[in-house]
Amino acid sequence: MLEIIDLEKFEKAAFILKTVAHPMRLAIVELLTNNESLSVNEICEKINGEQSLVSHHLINMKLKGILQSSREGQFIHYSLKLKEINKLLDCVQSCTCHF
Repeated sequence: MLEIIDLEKFEKAAFILKTVAHPMRLAIVELLTNNESLSVNEICEKINGEQSLVSHHLINMKLKGILQSSREGQFIHYSLKLKEINKLLDCVQSCTCHF
């Protein structure tokens, strides 16, 4: 008898992979894995990115449910909403060690 595969979990995984499939987005996820939350300026400094481009990636990942944000005065801080993404990042890092 053939086993039926539940595509729903693969659809979610593919959605997450598509959302973070950019070097800058992966760097942002790694930063936020190692820090509770960071402001846009802190993220820009740590990855040496232009604020407009970093903000674009942050907003995109927030809209897709990967990140969440909070405002403190004039600063917006981002943190991981989808904590399970840490496992994905670990897997990616272990794979890239062989390239």
